[in-house]
Amino acid sequence: MTQPSLLGRVVATERRPNTPHEFHFWTGLDSPVGVGTIVRVEGKYTINGQITRVYGVVVEGFSYSDLQSPLHDVLGHDGSPAAASLASTERAEIRLYTAAVLRQIPDEPLQPVPLGEVYLADDSDVAIALRMDGYLAEGARTGIPIGVYHAGGTDAPIYLDADFLMGPEAAHLNITGVSGLATKTSAIEWILSSIFTHFPAQKGSIAAVCFNVKGPDLCFLDEEGTIDDRDRALYEKCGVPAGPFENVQYYAPYKSDGISLNTLRSNEALLHNVTPLTWGLREVLQYAEVLLNKDDVDAKADALIDFIRERIVDRDFHDDQMLPGKRYRVRSFADLEQWFRDLLVAMEQRGNESWRTHHIATIRKVRNRLSNISTRCAGLVTDDGNVGDLPFGSFQDRTVYVIDVASLEEDAQDLVFARVVTKLREQLEKRELGVKHVIVFVDELNKYAPGDGQDTYVRKMLLDLAERGRYLGLVLFSAQQFRSQVHRRVVGNSGTALYGRMDADELATPGYAVLSPAVKTKLATLEKGQLMVRHPHFTQPIFVRFPRPAILRGRDGAERYPQQQDVSLEAAVLRALRPLDSSITLNWVKDITDMYEREAVLRAKNATLLERPADVKRFFKSQLAPIVPSKPVSRPMVTPIRTAPADDPYGL
Repeated sequence: MTQPSLLGRVVATERRPNTPHEFHFWTGLDSPVGVGTIVRVEGKYTINGQITRVYGVVVEGFSYSDLQSPLHDVLGHDGSPAAASLASTERAEIRLYTAAVLRQIPDEPLQPVPLGEVYLADDSDVAIALRMDGYLAEGARTGIPIGVYHAGGTDAPIYLDADFLMGPEAAHLNITGVSGLATKTSAIEWILSSIFTHFPAQKGSIAAVCFNVKGPDLCFLDEEGTIDDRDRALYEKCGVPAGPFENVQYYAPYKSDGISLNTLRSNEALLHNVTPLTWGLREVLQYAEVLLNKDDVDAKADALIDFIRERIVDRDFHDDQMLPGKRYRVRSFADLEQWFRDLLVAMEQRGNESWRTHHIATIRKVRNRLSNISTRCAGLVTDDGNVGDLPFGSFQDRTVYVIDVASLEEDAQDLVFARVVTKLREQLEKRELGVKHVIVFVDELNKYAPGDGQDTYVRKMLLDLAERGRYLGLVLFSAQQFRSQVHRRVVGNSGTALYGRMDADELATPGYAVLSPAVKTKLATLEKGQLMVRHPHFTQPIFVRFPRPAILRGRDGAERYPQQQDVSLEAAVLRALRPLDSSITLNWVKDITDMYEREAVLRAKNATLLERPADVKRFFKSQLAPIVPSKPVSRPMVTPIRTAPADDPYGL
C-alpha cells in the first residue's frame, strides 16, 4: 500500500485556535483541496493506547499574503499591474482552510484537534469519517448508496443507513432546491432505484407510492432513457443496475366526461399498466371533511354525516316515517340523492321540522354539500358507485405505484392524498397491505404542508405521517423549492435532508445560519447531479454526485408518446369490458348502445365493472332499459279540398 502524500499541516494561533469541533490547516498552492473535501489529521501522541486521528470536512478557505494593506502592493509595483512581472521576488501566498470535525479517534476524551499532518481522505477514510463502517460491515450491512463523493482523485460511494432512512431508528427524506436546476425528481428516482436494489433482505419487502402532482415528471418510470458513460460509471460504482423500474403501476381518474383518462400517459402504447382511479360513495364519505368547509358544516351536520355513514350506506335501512314498507340500500351518490329526496318529501307531507333529532335545515344543507361532491370531483368520484382503486392488500415487492393527480382540482387532490395515505396506514397497522414498508413521495410540499395558513386535513395527515409513520413502516419522501416555508414539524422529522441548487434568498433565512458562507455559496452554484446530504450518522453535511436516472424524462416522453385524442363512447366501453370478456367486440358494443343516451351507457358500464358478473354481455344488456317501439300515429281521414276548375279563376 502506497503512503499517501502529505497535503498540509494543522495550524493554530491565539486569534484562531483549534477546538474539538473545528480546526485550521495550510496547504501548498497546488493542493486539490476545496470546500467539501474530507481530510485526515494524524496526531503525534497516544491517548488511551491509540494514536490520535481526526477526520474533517473543509467548510471555508482563505488566501492572503504578508501585506497589511492593498496600498503596499500598489506602491510596490509603482501603480502598474504589468510591473509585477519585473519584481525580483514573488510575494508569498498563504492558503488556509477551516475544517469542521467529522469524527475523532478515540472518541473520548473529546479534545481540541492537535497540531499534526494533514492528508486527503481515501475510500476507507471516508467510510470511517462518516461512521459508515458501522453499517457496512459484513453480516450487518444496511447501507443504501446515495451517490459518490469526489475530491482530490477519490471516488468513494456514500451510503445511508437503511435503519435511519426507512426506520425504525429514524426515517423520512426531504429534498430542497430551486425548480428545474436542483433535479429533485431525478434524485428521488435515483434513490428509489438504489433502495430497491440494496434494501436489506432481512428488513422485508418494500414498495413506493408516488403522487405525480405536476406535468409528466413521473409518467414514464418504466421507459428507458439515455445516459452517458459518466452516469454509467456512477451506477456501476454504486452497484445499481442502469435501467428503468421493472414494475410500475399507474392510476389516473377520468376526465369529467367519464370516458377519457385524465393523464398525460394516455397514449395507446402505454395503457397496459394504467388503471382508472374512480371512487364511489363508500370510499368518499369517510373523508367528506376533506371536501367540506368546516366553517359551514357544524357539529350538527357532522352528526348527520356520521349517521349516514354508519347506518345508511351499504346497509338495509327502512323507516316508517319515510315511505312505509320501502327499504333502502344506498350504494352510490345517486342512491343517496333518492334517499334524501324521499326523506324530505315525507317530512313535508307530515309537516315535521325534524327527523331523528336532525332539523330539516341541517338535512337540506348536508344533502346540498354531499350531492355537490360528485360534481366538484367529476371523473374521480362517480354517481353510480363504480370503484377503481389501488390494490390495497396485495401490494407487490419492489413495485412503484404512481397516482397521477396533476390535472385534478385542488379539492380532488386533497381527497386522493387523504384517502390513499390513510388506507396505507390502516393496512400497515393490520399487516395486511402485502409489503412491510411503503415509501410515499409527495412533491410541492410548500403547497400541501405550508408553515402558515389554516390547518387543513392534508397538512394534519402529513404531520401524522412524519411523526408516527416510521413505526408502521410508512416513510415520507418529500420535495419542495423552499424548505423554510414548509411546516417545521414535517421537515424537522426528516432524518435525511438533501439540498440541490439553492436560491440565494432561501439561503438567507435563519434555517441556514449554521452553514458557513463558503458552503452557502457552493449550494447556490451547484451543478445538476450534485447534492448536499445531511444524515444522522454524518456530523456535517457532505457533497455527493449522483447519476442521471436511466429513465425517460417527462418532457421527452410527452414528445415520444403524444396524448391520445378523446376516445368515443363505444371505444371506452370496449376498453373497460374487454378485460372481463375477451369476446366483446367494438361492433357488438355499437349495436347494443346505439339507441341509448351517453349517461345510460356509462351507468351500465360502471354497474358491470362493479358487479363483475360471469356473463358480462348479458348483464351489460340488462342494465340498459328496454326501448319500447313507438306505435304509428293514426290520422283521421281528411276530406280533400276541392280544387277550382282551370277555366274558373274565382272557383265558382
